[in-house]
Amino acid sequence: MSRPQDREGRSPPAAANPFDDSAATWDSDPLKVARALAVGEAIRQRVPTDGATRVLEYGCGTGLLGFALQPHCGHITLADSSSGMLAALDGKITASGASNLRSLRLDLASDPLPAERYDLICSLMSFHHIADTARLLRDLFALLDSPGHLCVADLDAEDGSFHGPGFTGHRGFDRAVLAGEAQQAGFRDIGFATVFHMSKPDSPGQTDFPIFLMVARK
Repeated sequence: MSRPQDREGRSPPAAANPFDDSAATWDSDPLKVARALAVGEAIRQRVPTDGATRVLEYGCGTGLLGFALQPHCGHITLADSSSGMLAALDGKITASGASNLRSLRLDLASDPLPAERYDLICSLMSFHHIADTARLLRDLFALLDSPGHLCVADLDAEDGSFHGPGFTGHRGFDRAVLAGEAQQAGFRDIGFATVFHMSKPDSPGQTDFPIFLMVARK
C-alpha cells in the first residue's frame, strides 16, 4: 500500500523510530557488547556454521551480534527498521572491510517477506519490542531453508523494571509460552538455555535479568 500524499503530491516523512537517537552511542555500552559476544558464542556452541552458512539477524541494531558471528559464517544480512541504527551499521561495515555483511531495512510487521532464504536466523533483544510474536515466528519460519535454525535471545519474564514505566512491549517471556508459539509456527526441537545476565542495581524492583537463548529447528 502506498503512503498518503499531501496536496503537492509529496509523501509525509516516515515516523521517527525511537532507536534512531540512541544509535550513535549504542556500542559504547560495554554491557551490550558483552551480551552480544556471549549470545554469539552460545549460538556457535549449539548451531553448526561454516563459510557457506547464510544468516539473517532480525532487529540487528548496530550489528553487534552479526559482527560476533561474521568470522564463522558465509553471508550475513543485518536487518532493522531504524534508519539511525542502519546508518551506524553501514559505517561499521565499511570500516571493517568485511565483504560478507550487508544491511537491510526491514520491518516484518508491515513489509513483505524478502525473497532470500537463510540457514540461520537470529535475534537479540528484539522480540520483546514486537507486539505479535506469533506472527513474527511464522514469518521467520517461512524465511528459513530446511534444515535451518532459529536462535532468539531475549528476557525471561520480568516485573517491568527492565524498561520501567511507560514501556508498552513485552515484560520478557515465559519460556513455555514462547515455545508454544514457536511450535505452532512449525518449529521443532525447541530448547532454552540462560546465556547472560544483565544487572540493574538501581532498579526499584527486580535487579537481575536473565537472558535466554531459544534454539529451534525447521
